Amino acid sequence: MYYSTGNYEAFARPRKPEGVDRKSAWYVGAGLASMSSALFMIRDGQLSGDRITILERLPLPGGALDGIRRPKKGFVIRGGREMEDHMECLWDAFRTVPSLEIDGASVLDEFYWLNKDDPNFSLCRVTEKQGQDAGTQNRFALSEKAQREVLHVFLATREEMEDKRIDEVFSDEFLKSNFWLYWRTMFAFEEWHSALEMKLYLHRFVHHIGGLPDLSALKFTKYNQYESLVLPMYRWLLDQGVTFHFDTQVTDIDFEITAESKRATRIHWIRDGEEGGVDLGPDDLVLATIGGLTENSDEGDQHTAAKVDASPAAGWALWQSIAAKDPSFGRPEVFSGDIEKTKWESATVTTLDRRIPEYIERIAKRDPFSGKVVTGGIVTARDSSWLMSWTVNRQPHFKNQPADQIVVWVYGLFVDVPGDYTGKTLQESTGEEITREWLYHLGVPVDQIDELARDAATAVPVMMPYVTSFFMPRKAGDRPDVVPEGAQNFAFIGQFAETTRDCIFTTEYSVRTGMEAAYRLLGVERGVPEVFGSTYDIRSLLNATSRMRDGADVSLPGPAILRNRLFAKLDGTQIGELLTDFGIIPEHGSTRRRERADDAIE
Repeated sequence: MYYSTGNYEAFARPRKPEGVDRKSAWYVGAGLASMSSALFMIRDGQLSGDRITILERLPLPGGALDGIRRPKKGFVIRGGREMEDHMECLWDAFRTVPSLEIDGASVLDEFYWLNKDDPNFSLCRVTEKQGQDAGTQNRFALSEKAQREVLHVFLATREEMEDKRIDEVFSDEFLKSNFWLYWRTMFAFEEWHSALEMKLYLHRFVHHIGGLPDLSALKFTKYNQYESLVLPMYRWLLDQGVTFHFDTQVTDIDFEITAESKRATRIHWIRDGEEGGVDLGPDDLVLATIGGLTENSDEGDQHTAAKVDASPAAGWALWQSIAAKDPSFGRPEVFSGDIEKTKWESATVTTLDRRIPEYIERIAKRDPFSGKVVTGGIVTARDSSWLMSWTVNRQPHFKNQPADQIVVWVYGLFVDVPGDYTGKTLQESTGEEITREWLYHLGVPVDQIDELARDAATAVPVMMPYVTSFFMPRKAGDRPDVVPEGAQNFAFIGQFAETTRDCIFTTEYSVRTGMEAAYRLLGVERGVPEVFGSTYDIRSLLNATSRMRDGADVSLPGPAILRNRLFAKLDGTQIGELLTDFGIIPEHGSTRRRERADDAIE
């Protein structure tokens, strides 16, 4: 397997790998990593779909990409997925999956046209004082010291950031900035999370720094992630003959390990209360999703709080059992060992009439019933003690959603702090109580909050003990390689497998690990798309530098006469034009700032 960029590799069709007709593939987990990997095995590896089996503990596919209507509870989405142009592996997969709504179109076509016609951006990213615009004016408000800290992390080696917390490499000046507010609420980072992952995010999305304040960097599906992404791929895999076994919990995998090689020999599972399994021969492949960010999720309802389920979690227990067999299989305890630092809670609020949507419209400055972009991503209540954020995506968010209802997703980063209106923590709040707190920060008059929370909405809270577990400080070896050294017939996929340069908590990461695993195990001769190289693009770097300084010129040291001589030397040169275009240095001589539409840099 190798990485590649450019159309030469992107449009090439690989030849059929030698011996593929003898192969069979077993997948543990039916999340996006497994399903996309199976797609790549069929499309690019030319493995017959009827030789692929996917084992899943839950009764339906999708893993963390959920979206469902619960009887007597309402709609439930544990989280949403923020996507962007350069998720190279994700779009490589979905160009093959047919749309369920548009004849002759792929899911990628459908998504592309939707976001061309209705581009995403926010008109109010941050509020305070009960629904008032916080007036951040899309500025980062980074001090000179904070900017230097960002640069230090960006330029540091991976090894320098290993096992360090974010608050160990950034000062209070950074942590009090608008930049950190935008960043932490968009990506769900806490101050005790991994400085290494923070660094990887900076590199991965440097081309989107300018789009952080108004969320114009993001693109979203038409409906919830289950109906827009999971269901079309599931249908395609079924059409190819792939077998899904639901309600099947894989409990262990046996390996034969020598100094020269490692081979998976048996999968153990429990189905219908009975132990079972399959022995793996020379041509059997096993690809296992390890860990799990939504393991042990617990749902409450309008009148019941969600609980922290600290009982043994199936996905983590499987990885722990596997990891005990070889050091190269990772260290799951690094990620799953401190629930207090990895939990947070979300709630899906469904409005039942038009009273609450009026307040949504005041903040979003868009009609939530229009069918188009509403909030354009999350709105954060900066002065919320829960650090509450909420979003209204295009409506309807579910295909069977009544026309007079709006589905809202709400979450808080601080689940153990008393609320500003209810006085209760997020963790101990029912759906109705979470709605009250949200309505308070939405700007609903206090004398109307309780009535509207009771009669005009229903809410389903979900507590997720491990949802940010992959952000815990880590070092090399804590996550196993997708295909560990010496592995003959197995791979690890998903958010807790290690691949190069990409960052976690994205659909892209799941698909990338699945693609790498399929290509490695089958010997597919086509390159896996390289992570987008904006971190090496001088235009992206200059643009990010300018935006992080809120457009201020870079202050050059020394006497003015020397600066003027430097500007004179740069006048009329390509470097001088670039630096001026991106606001790094002021206009000088004949050099004037130009718009950068010629290279798609806004």
